[in-house]
Amino acid sequence: MSEQRSPEGGRYEDDLAQALPEYAERVLDVAELIPAGRVMTYGDVAEWLEQGGPRQVGRVMALYGGAAPWWRVVREDGVLLPGHEQRALGHYRAEGTPLKEASRAAEGHLPRIDMRRARWDGGDRAEGHT
Repeated sequence: MSEQRSPEGGRYEDDLAQALPEYAERVLDVAELIPAGRVMTYGDVAEWLEQGGPRQVGRVMALYGGAAPWWRVVREDGVLLPGHEQRALGHYRAEGTPLKEASRAAEGHLPRIDMRRARWDGGDRAEGHT
């Protein structure tokens, strides 16, 4: 079966592709629930699912997250995803995600996500999660 990378860095396969692994579906479902302008860390997603850990969630996002709002699942320190900084920054600015502007001395002058203000805990949707 042929496999290609999507523009977002995730993978997609032909129409005859197998279904996503169950854990990957659950991770992507959580990513879809995160409201515009808010984020969850890889660890937050794993904790919310009560399964796996940050690395497993990161792996799912890297392999299958291209069609999901991948920019809303982030590192705990708020650093933008390496290699995808500009695309993510465009999404954050369009959605009004709280950012901490970088100092002029910072390498690349890229902002970070303001985790204190942007982090989402699942709110009302947390009840009855999968």
